[in-house]
Amino acid sequence: MTLRSTSLWLWLGLATLIAILDQITKRIVVRVLEYGQEVVVWPMFSWVRLHNEGAAFSLFSEASGWQRWFFVLVAVGFTIFLVYELRRLQPGQWLYGLAFGLILGGAWGNLYDRLLEGYVVDFILVHYQRQYFFPAFNLADAAITVGAMLWIGLMVREAWQERRASASAD
Repeated sequence: MTLRSTSLWLWLGLATLIAILDQITKRIVVRVLEYGQEVVVWPMFSWVRLHNEGAAFSLFSEASGWQRWFFVLVAVGFTIFLVYELRRLQPGQWLYGLAFGLILGGAWGNLYDRLLEGYVVDFILVHYQRQYFFPAFNLADAAITVGAMLWIGLMVREAWQERRASASAD
């Protein structure tokens, strides 16, 4: 086994772990909470059980059902792309591996829900003074968000370094 294939399995293992943890937390929520039930934990944080047939922020949740299969296709396409990118990583690019592993694990967690149920279980609710609410999300969503932010940050850093190198070469 080469270093490259070892790191591929490491990041796929991370993705699998995230998907499994996501599914475990969702199953606990489904067993403990009724649909729509909210349990306030802290003044700005609650557990809640909601079903999201759409994407982030419930985008397309009111569509006629096509969105389920569209998001399944997006997740499968992104899986293929991210595995390809993971295979191309060079030694030392572990932050990219981490970003891709987080995104992949989150995509798998939500993909599983969409395939089996047709919706994603969301259960984390952040709010302010019970008036302002951030849309409910789950562990998979959090992993995707953190991974995407890391990926964007790495791309910005690379662009900045290239620009700096280009400016110093002139």
